[in-house]
Amino acid sequence: MSQLSIRLALPDDEEELARLDRAEWSPLHEVLPEQRPPYRPFFDERHLPEDCLVAEADRRILGYVRLGFPTGLDANAHVRQIQGFVVSATARGRGVGRALVRAITEEARRRGARRLTLRVLGHNTPARRLYESEGFAVEGVLPEEFLLAGEYVDDVLMGRRL
Repeated sequence: MSQLSIRLALPDDEEELARLDRAEWSPLHEVLPEQRPPYRPFFDERHLPEDCLVAEADRRILGYVRLGFPTGLDANAHVRQIQGFVVSATARGRGVGRALVRAITEEARRRGARRLTLRVLGHNTPARRLYESEGFAVEGVLPEEFLLAGEYVDDVLMGRRL
């Protein structure tokens, strides 16, 4: 892999990001059913290109992370939430995910956030370890919140101060 770069997504990235999202779908990290045609758009009024960072090398997108607000309430507008995070299977274990987490943390800070939160499935041990190593702590657990592939899975809320 040549030099990794992290940048804001562009509207022209939509097709490649949508393909990556579908290719990496797994009940390990996804609670929505696997997408079938016709596919929903990757970008919409809630998920804008400027709220998404992409990791790329050799002009190929290797992963992305989305930043959003946990609610529409003014009372917690100081909080941002990771609302989507995917790394290509071919790029895992090479620092791409860590680079994206660090970049989105800085982006949230740059946008004035005081806290950054996320939700992760309890059985997604690799993601939980990554988040913990980057300063996130478990702040709550909803036991057996999801039924995925015949198994009940916890929904884990993690967060950190910025």
